Amino acid sequence: MGKKGGSKHLKRFPAPKYLPIHRKTAKWTVKASPGPHPLKNSIPLLILVREVFNLGNTSKECKIIISEGNIIVDGKIRKNYKFPVGLMDVVEIPSINKIFRILPVRIKGLIPFPIIEEEKNFKLCKIQNKSLIKDGKTQLNLHDGRNIITSNSDTNYKTRDVLKISIPEQEILEHLPMKEGVSILVTAGKHIGAHGILKNIEHRFGPHASIVTLEYEDETFQTALEYAFVIEDNIVKNLES
Repeated sequence: MGKKGGSKHLKRFPAPKYLPIHRKTAKWTVKASPGPHPLKNSIPLLILVREVFNLGNTSKECKIIISEGNIIVDGKIRKNYKFPVGLMDVVEIPSINKIFRILPVRIKGLIPFPIIEEEKNFKLCKIQNKSLIKDGKTQLNLHDGRNIITSNSDTNYKTRDVLKISIPEQEILEHLPMKEGVSILVTAGKHIGAHGILKNIEHRFGPHASIVTLEYEDETFQTALEYAFVIEDNIVKNLES
């Protein structure tokens, strides 16, 4: 009988390089389950708890910590140790009074940055695409798997814009359009983790990706438009802290 679906297992050595794990201490590691973030852009909750937060020494200890509801992601208790945590997610650990936001940095990829209490009730979500549904309403499909339905009169939201939403209520608090002069965070590619002011957008068609030009401390660099993520000043402060 043929194989159905993908593998549920993941070997340590060929695992994505951004995962904060030791490659030669064991053969297997945790593979993130299907969820709000794709495998290549997420960290399983158990790895985050054990390898990054150091809340336990073994998988068994960390599974108990997670199953007891000690980890909150985006305002909801998560008890699945394979739950994928990704870009802009807010992770709260009430037992040690710590709150983090997941952001990209150079070389290492995604890591948690400490944030203050006032920042845990919102997150930034990028509009990946839009869908037209019944009654002429528009569904906004966000980078973390969320879907927000807007009324017929809301026509200002465009693909690649960013929404500041409340969590877990998922109400739109602010609209951050992709335009010249805004702060941009690079979420992938060789400039991952870099940020700067958007100076220009060059739209290309065909095999070549559209690119953006960013400026940071009088230096300019370019990256693919799909890697550009509009951010607020408080995110910039987190990255520079």
